Amino acid sequence: MKHIFVIGVGLIGGSFALDTKKQNPDCVVYGIDKNEAHLDRAKALGIIDKKASFDDLNQADIVIVAIPVDAMLEVLPKVLDLVSDETIVFDAGSTKEAICLKVKNHPKRRNFLAAHPIAGTEFSGPEAAIHNLYNNKTNIICEVEETAFKLQEKALKLFADLGMRIRYMNPKAHDKHIAYVSHLSHISSFMLGKTVIEKEKNERDIFDMAGSGFASTVRLAKSSPAMWTPIFKQNKTNVIETLNEYIDNLKHFKKLMQSNDFEAIFKEMEATNHIKDILNGIE
Repeated sequence: MKHIFVIGVGLIGGSFALDTKKQNPDCVVYGIDKNEAHLDRAKALGIIDKKASFDDLNQADIVIVAIPVDAMLEVLPKVLDLVSDETIVFDAGSTKEAICLKVKNHPKRRNFLAAHPIAGTEFSGPEAAIHNLYNNKTNIICEVEETAFKLQEKALKLFADLGMRIRYMNPKAHDKHIAYVSHLSHISSFMLGKTVIEKEKNERDIFDMAGSGFASTVRLAKSSPAMWTPIFKQNKTNVIETLNEYIDNLKHFKKLMQSNDFEAIFKEMEATNHIKDILNGIE
């Protein structure tokens, strides 16, 4: 594993680059990004060793594609067109069904591993890349049977070296489940932030009262709209389903408030406290 190409040198791709270099000191990490300033910054920060172009992909051992999922649909087939038969290509997209369908009949489908590392922060760009982002994090692998076994092994070794746990899932199930545990939480954060910002227009001191609870709840509202809008678009059906259920729960809570049924409210919250047991051990 000597030549590693990272397409998209922001938080996700950049963090892969940092720890891959740490685990493989002799490798050379190349960066490809449509934003030239990002490449310059990534090189200055030591995230990548060299800037590259798509024409250089024929020398790649591993290609990591870490770009918004709408761009992924265009870029991934092009990448597969250019890599050698010995190259493993994997993505890090938060949706999987549309991506897998896009390359289903590609002649080099066996070179692609559909992956989704459940890791990240609310920040973006090369400066957001950090060491150990993936340590003890779960990586969802979809349609592993469609990837050549010897190439699977190359990617899985990299994931193991970075300390990742592997979970296998089909793309449709992945997109449904991730709508609940990731996509809905981002929408909730954005809309809570929107609600408070609109209120703050009339009450200038509202943010002076904001504590750590508010800050942690709206943390995800700082995430990149350029990344999240395509995710919501690709997973629209599942996201709408989760929103309907979430809105129903909010309406139910509101009705309990209106009827002064605080005993029921207590029981609702007490039952939901079980989330502590479910999430125990998750960072």
